Amino acid sequence: MSSNMFSRLFGAKSRDAATTETTLSTLEKLNETLEMLEKKEQLLMKKATAEVEKAKEFTRAKNKRAAIQCLKRKRLYEQQVEQVGNFQLRIHDQIIMLDSAKATTETVAALRSGASAMKAMQKATNIDDVDKTMDEINEQTDNLRQIQEALATPVGATDFDEDELEAELEELEGAELEEQLLQPFTTAPTAPIHVPEGKLPARPTPQKNSEEDELAALQAEMAL
Repeated sequence: MSSNMFSRLFGAKSRDAATTETTLSTLEKLNETLEMLEKKEQLLMKKATAEVEKAKEFTRAKNKRAAIQCLKRKRLYEQQVEQVGNFQLRIHDQIIMLDSAKATTETVAALRSGASAMKAMQKATNIDDVDKTMDEINEQTDNLRQIQEALATPVGATDFDEDELEAELEELEGAELEEQLLQPFTTAPTAPIHVPEGKLPARPTPQKNSEEDELAALQAEMAL
């Protein structure tokens, strides 16, 4: 934080603190004055009541002059009571205004503090820093992905020619077919013939297949 910003922030705080202290001191003084005026009002009202009582006594004593003097003093006390009441109204008005001003000042100070904090954060985090940070994050993510792909590759794995693999597979299929063709031909077993008991047919004499028969059978199988 620069010295100018430091002085502005803490200077503003000092001014706000001084203003708040002055406002509180003034409010305290006004409340003390208001309390003093209320006591004075009560005292004046008592004096006015006492003058009325004196006037009654002088009236009973047929001292009209003294009774009138008591009533005059009572009027003076009443005028002072009215004046004190006006003073109290002014004090109340000042207290209300200062309370309102104090709330306004505190609100403005809070808003100013928030604006200063927001400004400081914006200076600490500008758009260039954000872009740079995002680029670093993307770069680290790409590096991590490449490392994971490298670790997932089997050890010793190489690329093979697909055409060569297809040719080798065709050779295997051809060899398998040739092996099947060279196997001796066997006919399916015939179902047994039921012969009635006591009439067994004569057993045929077994004959060997000649090479011509085997060749003919092989050709027939290939034709299928």
